[in-house]
Amino acid sequence: MSSLELIAVIFSITFTVLAIKENIWCWAASTISVSIYMYLCITAKLYAETGLQIFYLIMNVVGFYQWKFKRKDQEILQLSEWSLKTHFILFIIGGIGIYILASGLLKYTDAALPFVDSFTTVFSIIATFMVTRKIVSNWLYWIVIDAISVYMYYIKGFQLTSFLFIVYTLLAVWGYYQWRTEYGEKYIDHRA
Repeated sequence: MSSLELIAVIFSITFTVLAIKENIWCWAASTISVSIYMYLCITAKLYAETGLQIFYLIMNVVGFYQWKFKRKDQEILQLSEWSLKTHFILFIIGGIGIYILASGLLKYTDAALPFVDSFTTVFSIIATFMVTRKIVSNWLYWIVIDAISVYMYYIKGFQLTSFLFIVYTLLAVWGYYQWRTEYGEKYIDHRA
């Protein structure tokens, strides 16, 4: 465990708690944590995860913009949900993405855990986009991604980060409950 890993963990947890509370400062906390994790992942030869951290950095700007600025049809971005058909399509796209990414990692790099790394990377991209759009079920994706990440980081010797993903899994359960409850209340109020 390094002091860098500890700082990244603290800011990662801060991001998640602030995101659950729909606090826009979550994106600043994420910027700090992903910047550190870019370095840590590249040193551990988790190349897909390194790319994912770069993606997170870009999505921090997108998320901040989506959450901050008003849209034409509403005052602020509201919680919403996608259909089961949309999720099914995302699973198919995700599966294809995992296959392509893992194949490339196997062929062109010395990547550790290429399929696990590819799974967490591809579905994290999907789930992150869902967070920027405030899609309630993003938290269900994160529960699975985070649980698998516990194993991946533990195997690579990042025990503190592995523990972080245990915390993330629990926070994702809490996040889903909070957003589902709020979405349900707004939907009921809107329909009344």
